[in-house]
Formats: sequence, structure tokens, C-alpha cells
Amino acid sequence: MPSESAAAVSAFVEGAPPGELADVIADVKKLTVNEPKLLDSITPAFRKYNEEQLTTVKLPGSNKNVLISSYNSLGDGRYYDTESQRSFFLDHQTQVLLSHLPKNQYELRAKSQNQKASDVHPYTPDSEHSDLISSLLKSLSTHATEHYPTSTSTVCFHPATNTLILLLVSNKYSPSNFWNGRWRSTYHFSPSTSTLSGTINVDVHYYEDGNVRLTTRKDIKEVQLDDGSSPGTGHSALAAEVLRKVEGLETRYQEDLNRGFAALSEGEFKGLRRQLPVTRQKVEWEKVGGYRLGQDIGGGRSR
Repeated sequence: MPSESAAAVSAFVEGAPPGELADVIADVKKLTVNEPKLLDSITPAFRKYNEEQLTTVKLPGSNKNVLISSYNSLGDGRYYDTESQRSFFLDHQTQVLLSHLPKNQYELRAKSQNQKASDVHPYTPDSEHSDLISSLLKSLSTHATEHYPTSTSTVCFHPATNTLILLLVSNKYSPSNFWNGRWRSTYHFSPSTSTLSGTINVDVHYYEDGNVRLTTRKDIKEVQLDDGSSPGTGHSALAAEVLRKVEGLETRYQEDLNRGFAALSEGEFKGLRRQLPVTRQKVEWEKVGGYRLGQDIGGGRSR
């Protein structure tokens, strides 16, 4: 059973904002100098973070990212990539090594973070839906390229539910502007019933002179594909129809988020702001250079 300290640190790791795990670990190490072995005991937390956040890594000799998730896990730290048909080992604990990098070396962090995969071997997933998976991979890749600046995607077969899992993650890091963000999509497609379900997660952290974080989750109940996408439909046409549904779901969710932001800005946030300064008079900003601090702005008398 994990200690109280290990449980607390695990919670910090699992809740780390997008692109900021190294910063969280650096702070944890400062707070736990009396327990130098503590981080070695929370490997499950690093694994959970990597799998739930759809962490991306690069395989040796490749410039293309591959995804880490519970769906393409082979156990004992090994994962597979459907497109390249290779399996690899990931040492989740090496995330800790990134905490030694200076805070301003985010590019170096990213490069280091993409070098953790090792022990690569050929691997061909065993699935009766291999042709459909191939078509879905192409359609999902096209969708991701068209709608997200930087993204990584894959398709996996989930034998426990006999469904195909479509995974997509898009990361946008802007530490120089004090914000980072991540979009994650997970879809379950059942070839036998032509139904689609899943979740969309958005996580944005803004931390200039403050600490504001937005985390949203959209649960997608089973969506029935059109009649023309029955199980007997050609693989390419079926994949195209699946991605048409995905595009519609994600577009509507983005529109909902935009409307929500506008409502917050004009509603709740606006209500939190003071309408007038304490003097009950509007500041004439074009004349602010001529104000005498403490008299004109504060309303006091000059001495």
C-alpha cells in the first residue's frame, strides 16, 4: 500500500497540466528532499499519466510520433504502433529525468521526451478487421492534418469489446506566452453494429500572473452511422463515413466551447469586474500621462 507521501505525489503527477510534467516533478523533488527514493515508488502514476494523456514518443530512426495508451499496451511497458507495425518499450520513469532541464529549455525537453522508446521489434496486430483499420488510419490521419496544427493519431483493435479504437491527440505549447493546451479524442467504433461512441477532452492551462485552468469532457453516446454504412459497405466508404461523423461531433463541440467562452466573457467574468474605479469616475486614459499619482487618480489633495 503506497505511503501518504507517495499517494500525494502520484496525484500531483496524474494532474499535471499539458506539457508541464517536468515542472511538476522539479517542484516535487524540492518538496521531498528528505525522501530521495519517493519518485522511484510512483511508476504507476507515470504510466497512468502517459496512457490517459495519450503521450507521444518517437521510435528510433523515425521522425513520426506514436501514441501511448492503454489500448495499444502489450503489458510490462511494451506498446505497439498499428501503422508502422512495430512494438516498443517505454520506460515511464525516465519522465523524471526531464526535471533536470532548465525551465527555458522547452524545445530540449520536447526532444528529450521523444527519445524514450526503445527495444523496437516487428509486430503485426491480430485482427479480422485489418483492412478496415488500414482505411480508418488513412481517414483519421487526413482529418487530423486538416483540423489540427500538430497532432498524432492511431487506430487499435480492442478484443475485449470487439471494437476499433480511434485515438487522436493535439498538443499546443506556448510557454513564452504562459499557456499550454491539449485536445484528446477517443472513439469506439463497432463494425458489427455500425455505432460510434467516445469522449473528447480539452485541457488548457494559463499561468501569467495567476493560475487558470480549463478542463472539459464531452461524453458521446452511441451514434448510429447512416444506412449506407452497413457492415457490408466497402472499407474505404465505411471509414469515410466514420470520420464524417467524427468531424461533425468535434466541430459542434468546438462551436459549443466558443459560445461558452463568449457567454463567460460577457456574463460571469464581466460581473466580477468593477465597473468604475473607487473614485466612481472613469479614467481618461488618453490623459493618463498627465495625471499626478495620488492626487488626480486617488482623488487626494496635493501638498
